[in-house]
Amino acid sequence: MPRPFPKSQSGVTYLTEGGVETEIMYKHGFTFPHFAMFELLKNPDAVAQLHGMYRAYFDVVAKHGAAALVGGFDYRASPDWGKLLGYSASGLRDIQSHCIEFLREAAKPYEGQISEIRIVSVLGPRGDAYSKNETLTAEAAEEYHSTQLETVRALDVDLVWAGTLSSVAEAVGVSRAASQAGVPVCVSFTIGDDHRLLSGHSLEEAITTVDVETGSHQPDFYGVNCDHPDEFGPALGTGAWMERLRCIRPNAAKMDKISLCKLGHLEDGNPVELGQQMGALAKRYPHMDIFGGCCGTWDRHIDEIAGQVLQRRGHAL
Repeated sequence: MPRPFPKSQSGVTYLTEGGVETEIMYKHGFTFPHFAMFELLKNPDAVAQLHGMYRAYFDVVAKHGAAALVGGFDYRASPDWGKLLGYSASGLRDIQSHCIEFLREAAKPYEGQISEIRIVSVLGPRGDAYSKNETLTAEAAEEYHSTQLETVRALDVDLVWAGTLSSVAEAVGVSRAASQAGVPVCVSFTIGDDHRLLSGHSLEEAITTVDVETGSHQPDFYGVNCDHPDEFGPALGTGAWMERLRCIRPNAAKMDKISLCKLGHLEDGNPVELGQQMGALAKRYPHMDIFGGCCGTWDRHIDEIAGQVLQRRGHAL
């Protein structure tokens, strides 16, 4: 059986990092192929900049007395993407280990300042996150993602965050593979302009279907990421399925994802307004305890989100 991630606890709110890829790319000028952040770990200048970015993030977590749920660079550390980047199977395992080592090194100075620091491995979809990926079956997804998840098991992380999933079948496969590997997983969906997954499912349908089809191999919980509150807000609702949704990581800007990808610069939206929207969400859904950011966000956005969310959850400093 998988080692479970802790259940929601009174007085504990986790803050994730923001959109590390957009921050390092557009604010600091580093590029990397196929959205594979781990390639920057070979560049000493990029590594130094990344350490500075993560210090800024951890400073926000410490300032607000929150817990840290920190991930990083292994979004593309799966076989198809690794092959495109020229990695052998062993090379891909080594770079996954390097990703987690970076996080532990970045977190070490904060061990006395932050009460709880949990390390996250990031898993992305097999294909393009903004495509329907209709031909990928649950069985094929389970087989594919098991490679990365078996490596993750050996790295002893606290959680696998499977982000920007738009296919229910792939979510089912990821959940089964994580369960078989014995690692806790958050399945995080991305929502379109029509407030539904690209597969056509509503968020309620997606969560309910995955839970039914995975049975005893259900994900630990669900999330939503890579959407602005204006996109995912109408997809939320009430009922038992909402209790399974625990993690929200919004984009900074009120702009569709394809347009954001084509801008060629950082669009950081309105951090104050974003914080207020997330605070309202925390008040409406008090069971939610994991908040952070996605594209266009970093420490300034996380700071605003933290202040508003912690106030609504009743444990602001």
